[in-house]
Amino acid sequence: MADPTKKPFNSRAFVAVAAAVAGLGLPLTGFANHLLQLDSMTPRRHAWMSAHNSLGVIFVVFTVWHVVLNRRALLNYFRGAASQWRNINREAFWAAGLVTLVMIVAVGHTIHHH
Repeated sequence: MADPTKKPFNSRAFVAVAAAVAGLGLPLTGFANHLLQLDSMTPRRHAWMSAHNSLGVIFVVFTVWHVVLNRRALLNYFRGAASQWRNINREAFWAAGLVTLVMIVAVGHTIHHH
């Protein structure tokens, strides 16, 4: 018989934490790949590349799973946002700005070095 005091497994929390852990590891492994980009294919470089690729796949899978689990809330949010598209909220504005800034810096970095 199941223990009534034991909390059930929270799949939403599991999915969110897994996506967050993978997402936090991506910049670290990406930076290591950047530092090793001109090295020959040593076991060390291959390990960092494998870690980065694995974390990327895990991040995408768990992020999609997170969207599926929270689709009702997301759809309600987007329906409300679409009806008031001129009143973009602060969070969406800052998120879009941050992503844009990081992309400009990353792309600018590659142009500057070549």
